[in-house]
Amino acid sequence: MKTLRSLWKGHIRFSLVTIPIRIYNAVDTAQTVRFNQLHKECSGRVGYDKRCKKCNKVVSNEDIVKGYQYEPDQYVVFEKNDIDKVKLNSTKVIEIEGFVDAGEIHPTLYEAPYFAGPDGEVAAKTYALLGAALKDSGKMGIGKVVLRDREDIVAIAPHGGGLLLHRLRYPAEIKSMGDVPLIDDGIKTDKEELKLAKSLVDSMATSLGRIEMKDGYHGALREMIQAKIEGKEIVTVEEEDKPVVDIMTALKQSIEQAKTKKKPMVKATGKKTGQKAGRTSAKKVTKKASSKIKSKKRKTA
Repeated sequence: MKTLRSLWKGHIRFSLVTIPIRIYNAVDTAQTVRFNQLHKECSGRVGYDKRCKKCNKVVSNEDIVKGYQYEPDQYVVFEKNDIDKVKLNSTKVIEIEGFVDAGEIHPTLYEAPYFAGPDGEVAAKTYALLGAALKDSGKMGIGKVVLRDREDIVAIAPHGGGLLLHRLRYPAEIKSMGDVPLIDDGIKTDKEELKLAKSLVDSMATSLGRIEMKDGYHGALREMIQAKIEGKEIVTVEEEDKPVVDIMTALKQSIEQAKTKKKPMVKATGKKTGQKAGRTSAKKVTKKASSKIKSKKRKTA
């Protein structure tokens, strides 16, 4: 079992209750495919050149300071000691300001998840108590914490026997949906089309657990990398454009297609025999959707 490394140490505090905790990154960044920049002629790696745009000199980390531009080409300079002088309670304490229903938090405000764990055996009991109270009440704690040089709002929720911290965006950072072109609340919906659309939604209703939550592009990219390592030529197959049909015809055909799909058979044990086949089919669909990559060996001279 892999042990996570904490990125923040402090306390959760609400009223007179204080819980020592550590925060861990919940996102596995190792899953991301990263490319290096190479020199086309010799395949040598291209380094990150920290060059000053004013004097054209390459500078080291020790020669770099932070500056805020208050007028064109006019900066006020901040040393590290200056930044450290900004003292907020949230640098070491997550002060819970209140508990709210999860439904009150708009989906656009969620930014990044973090795990919170108890810091020491003494804190474990109080930590578990807070998680149980949040689970039973259906509430989320809202507080603030300083992570990576900025103060963020966080929502604290129970998750898998522990606590999950959602870093939230500030509402002022979210743009208005009204700024999106061609959105008009005044457009009237045809009743018959709406009835068919709702019928299609109902026929496709499922649970999130039955939908394959995998990155098809990432998988196709891995396949392409492996093919290149093995010296194979990459061939892509373009999907044919489907003919455009009117909305009523499309809705009716979609509903019929949803109805004709075979449902998994159920044995006497109550288990669905089609589960394994369904997973295999999902993998085929993923491969088809991810650019339909095929590979063939290069002809040797």
